[in-house]
Amino acid sequence: MKKISSFLGFLGVLLTAMNMVFGASNEFKVGNEEGWREPNEKDKEIYKKWAASIRFVVGDSIYFEYKKDDSVLVVDKSGYYHCNTSNPITTFTDGTTLVKLDRPGPFYFISGAPNHCKKGQRLIVNVLTQPSDAPSPSPLPSSAVSPAISALTLLMAFITLEALFLGSPWGFPA
Repeated sequence: MKKISSFLGFLGVLLTAMNMVFGASNEFKVGNEEGWREPNEKDKEIYKKWAASIRFVVGDSIYFEYKKDDSVLVVDKSGYYHCNTSNPITTFTDGTTLVKLDRPGPFYFISGAPNHCKKGQRLIVNVLTQPSDAPSPSPLPSSAVSPAISALTLLMAFITLEALFLGSPWGFPA
Protein backbone atom coordinates (compact mmCIF):
# COMPACT_ATOMS: atom_id res chain seq x y z
CA MET A 1 0.00 0.00 0.00
CA LYS A 2 2.88 2.38 0.81
CA LYS A 3 4.30 1.72 -2.66
CA ILE A 4 0.99 2.73 -4.30
CA SER A 5 0.62 5.96 -2.29
CA SER A 6 4.26 6.87 -3.05
CA PHE A 7 3.61 6.21 -6.71
CA LEU A 8 0.45 8.36 -6.74
CA GLY A 9 2.29 11.26 -5.09
CA PHE A 10 5.15 10.92 -7.53
CA LEU A 11 2.75 10.72 -10.48
CA GLY A 12 1.08 13.98 -9.38
CA VAL A 13 4.44 15.75 -9.23
CA LEU A 14 5.44 14.31 -12.61
CA LEU A 15 2.21 15.39 -14.31
CA THR A 16 2.54 18.90 -12.88
CA ALA A 17 6.13 19.12 -14.13
CA MET A 18 5.16 17.88 -17.59
CA ASN A 19 2.40 20.48 -17.78
CA MET A 20 4.93 23.17 -16.92
CA VAL A 21 7.21 22.02 -19.73
CA PHE A 22 4.71 21.18 -22.45
CA GLY A 23 1.54 23.09 -21.62
CA ALA A 24 2.62 26.32 -20.01
CA SER A 25 1.12 29.45 -21.45
CA ASN A 26 1.29 33.07 -20.43
CA GLU A 27 -1.29 35.83 -20.24
CA PHE A 28 -0.06 39.35 -20.95
CA LYS A 29 -2.00 42.54 -20.23
CA VAL A 30 -1.70 44.85 -23.24
CA GLY A 31 0.02 48.06 -22.24
CA ASN A 32 0.77 46.76 -18.73
CA GLU A 33 -0.79 49.07 -16.10
CA GLU A 34 -1.88 51.59 -18.73
CA GLY A 35 -4.10 49.12 -20.55
CA TRP A 36 -5.55 49.70 -24.02
CA ARG A 37 -6.03 53.46 -24.42
CA GLU A 38 -5.44 56.34 -26.81
CA PRO A 39 -1.76 57.27 -26.45
CA ASN A 40 -0.76 60.87 -25.90
CA GLU A 41 1.77 62.59 -28.14
CA LYS A 42 4.73 61.55 -25.96
CA ASP A 43 3.99 57.81 -26.03
CA LYS A 44 2.70 57.14 -29.56
CA GLU A 45 4.95 54.06 -29.69
CA ILE A 46 3.69 52.57 -26.40
CA TYR A 47 2.19 49.42 -27.93
CA LYS A 48 5.05 48.88 -30.36
CA LYS A 49 7.54 49.04 -27.47
CA TRP A 50 5.35 46.86 -25.27
CA ALA A 51 5.08 44.09 -27.89
CA ALA A 52 8.81 44.26 -28.68
CA SER A 53 9.64 43.59 -25.03
CA ILE A 54 7.76 40.28 -24.94
CA ARG A 55 8.20 36.99 -26.75
CA PHE A 56 4.81 35.53 -27.60
CA VAL A 57 4.39 31.83 -28.37
CA VAL A 58 1.44 29.79 -29.58
CA GLY A 59 -0.86 29.19 -26.63
CA ASP A 60 -0.22 32.54 -24.92
CA SER A 61 -3.06 35.03 -24.47
CA ILE A 62 -3.23 38.80 -24.46
CA TYR A 63 -5.68 40.70 -22.32
CA PHE A 64 -7.11 44.07 -23.32
CA GLU A 65 -8.62 46.32 -20.66
CA TYR A 66 -10.28 49.50 -21.95
CA LYS A 67 -13.07 52.01 -21.42
CA LYS A 68 -16.58 51.28 -22.68
CA ASP A 69 -16.31 53.99 -25.37
CA ASP A 70 -13.36 52.16 -26.97
CA SER A 71 -12.99 48.78 -28.64
CA VAL A 72 -10.51 46.24 -29.96
CA LEU A 73 -10.64 45.26 -33.62
CA VAL A 74 -8.74 42.31 -35.01
CA VAL A 75 -7.80 43.32 -38.54
CA ASP A 76 -5.60 42.18 -41.42
CA LYS A 77 -2.25 43.77 -42.26
CA SER A 78 -3.78 46.38 -44.54
CA GLY A 79 -6.40 47.33 -41.94
CA TYR A 80 -3.62 47.80 -39.42
CA TYR A 81 -1.39 49.99 -41.58
CA HIS A 82 -4.28 52.09 -42.93
CA CYS A 83 -6.23 52.22 -39.64
CA ASN A 84 -9.22 50.87 -41.52
CA THR A 85 -12.07 50.08 -39.11
CA SER A 86 -14.64 49.25 -41.82
CA ASN A 87 -13.89 45.54 -42.28
CA PRO A 88 -12.57 43.99 -39.05
CA ILE A 89 -12.09 40.24 -38.69
CA THR A 90 -13.46 40.44 -35.13
CA THR A 91 -14.78 43.29 -32.98
CA PHE A 92 -14.71 43.41 -29.16
CA THR A 93 -16.53 46.13 -27.20
CA ASP A 94 -17.04 44.77 -23.68
CA GLY A 95 -14.12 46.57 -21.95
CA THR A 96 -12.24 43.36 -21.15
CA THR A 97 -11.08 41.15 -23.97
CA LEU A 98 -8.93 38.03 -23.84
CA VAL A 99 -7.43 36.86 -27.14
CA LYS A 100 -5.79 33.43 -27.39
CA LEU A 101 -2.75 33.47 -29.68
CA ASP A 102 -3.52 30.15 -31.35
CA ARG A 103 -1.22 30.18 -34.36
CA PRO A 104 2.25 31.41 -35.29
CA GLY A 105 2.63 34.66 -37.20
CA PRO A 106 1.45 38.24 -36.81
CA PHE A 107 -1.81 39.30 -35.15
CA TYR A 108 -3.02 42.85 -35.91
CA PHE A 109 -5.16 44.92 -33.52
CA ILE A 110 -6.46 48.47 -33.74
CA SER A 111 -8.83 50.63 -31.73
CA GLY A 112 -12.26 51.12 -33.23
CA ALA A 113 -12.67 54.56 -31.62
CA PRO A 114 -12.43 57.45 -34.11
CA ASN A 115 -8.81 58.56 -34.75
CA HIS A 116 -7.34 56.44 -31.92
CA CYS A 117 -5.50 54.16 -34.33
CA LYS A 118 -3.99 57.10 -36.20
CA LYS A 119 -2.75 58.43 -32.85
CA GLY A 120 -0.96 55.14 -32.11
CA GLN A 121 -3.56 52.84 -30.53
CA ARG A 122 -2.67 49.81 -32.59
CA LEU A 123 -0.68 46.69 -31.94
CA ILE A 124 1.13 43.96 -33.86
CA VAL A 125 1.86 40.77 -31.93
CA ASN A 126 4.28 38.38 -33.62
CA VAL A 127 3.66 34.85 -32.32
CA LEU A 128 6.40 32.22 -32.42
CA THR A 129 5.94 28.46 -32.64
CA GLN A 130 8.49 27.66 -29.92
CA PRO A 131 9.89 29.74 -27.06
CA SER A 132 13.40 28.96 -28.35
CA ASP A 133 12.59 30.77 -31.63
CA ALA A 134 12.61 34.07 -29.76
CA PRO A 135 15.55 36.46 -29.84
CA SER A 136 15.20 37.71 -26.26
CA PRO A 137 13.56 36.73 -22.98
CA SER A 138 10.23 38.20 -22.00
CA PRO A 139 9.46 40.07 -18.79
CA LEU A 140 7.41 38.34 -16.12
CA PRO A 141 3.79 38.39 -17.25
CA SER A 142 0.83 38.64 -14.91
CA SER A 143 0.19 34.90 -14.72
CA ALA A 144 3.27 33.25 -16.13
CA VAL A 145 4.60 29.91 -15.06
CA SER A 146 8.16 29.51 -16.20
CA PRO A 147 9.10 26.02 -17.41
CA ALA A 148 12.04 24.98 -15.27
CA ILE A 149 12.41 21.25 -15.87
CA SER A 150 14.97 19.78 -18.23
CA ALA A 151 14.77 16.64 -20.31
CA LEU A 152 17.27 15.02 -17.95
CA THR A 153 14.95 15.66 -15.00
CA LEU A 154 12.06 14.02 -16.87
CA LEU A 155 14.27 11.05 -17.74
CA MET A 156 15.21 10.63 -14.08
CA ALA A 157 11.53 10.82 -13.15
CA PHE A 158 10.68 7.99 -15.55
CA ILE A 159 13.58 5.88 -14.25
CA THR A 160 12.31 6.40 -10.70
CA LEU A 161 8.80 5.47 -11.79
CA GLU A 162 10.09 2.28 -13.39
CA ALA A 163 12.02 1.44 -10.21
CA LEU A 164 8.88 1.86 -8.10
CA PHE A 165 6.93 -0.63 -10.21
CA LEU A 166 9.46 -3.12 -11.47
CA GLY A 167 12.09 -3.04 -8.77
CA SER A 168 15.33 -1.24 -9.23
CA PRO A 169 18.26 -2.57 -11.23
CA TRP A 170 20.33 0.28 -9.72
CA GLY A 171 19.87 -0.65 -6.08
CA PHE A 172 17.06 1.77 -5.23
CA PRO A 173 14.76 0.38 -2.51
CA ALA A 174 11.84 -1.42 -4.10
